[in-house]
Amino acid sequence: MRGFRRAVLVLLVVAGGLFALVALTSKTYRVPSSAMEPTLHCPRPAAGCLADTADRIAVSRVLYKLRDPHRGDLAAFDTPARAEMLCGAAGVYVKRIVGLPGEMWRVQNGVVFIDGKRLSEPYVKPARRDRESFPPRAIPKDRYLMLGDNRASSCDSRRFGYVARADLIGPVVVTYWPVERISIR
Repeated sequence: MRGFRRAVLVLLVVAGGLFALVALTSKTYRVPSSAMEPTLHCPRPAAGCLADTADRIAVSRVLYKLRDPHRGDLAAFDTPARAEMLCGAAGVYVKRIVGLPGEMWRVQNGVVFIDGKRLSEPYVKPARRDRESFPPRAIPKDRYLMLGDNRASSCDSRRFGYVARADLIGPVVVTYWPVERISIR
């Protein structure tokens, strides 16, 4: 019994330490729209939302100070000025990093190509992919192409342009609410 108590105590200390680390180095957000469905849920009855409760996420404020952003990261960022005019809202958005500085991108019938190669995007479900096309464009230095996983309902870099490295807050590290959707990313 003594070994069991010790194991539980160690587990609680480790879990508490991880919670404190995330709490001290992260900022939390509630997912308000369907732009990232089905990866991140927003609450019904809003259009395109799949859940009764909005996902609550924690975004690391320090990770991008320690490493470069990676393709595929779900990242929070301060929106470019054009986002408020073109998307109807400003503030903080969460999208997926799809294109990196210096790459060429294009979209053909809703399919993204990076440097001429089709990008594998299993997180974009067929029913949520639009049919839009965009000609090849170069991503400038220190800029990122940010797209929603729900392409048919996402106002993203295709509308408001690239996101500056300085505007990236950090990657989503945890979905902490609701309980059934808790996950570490």
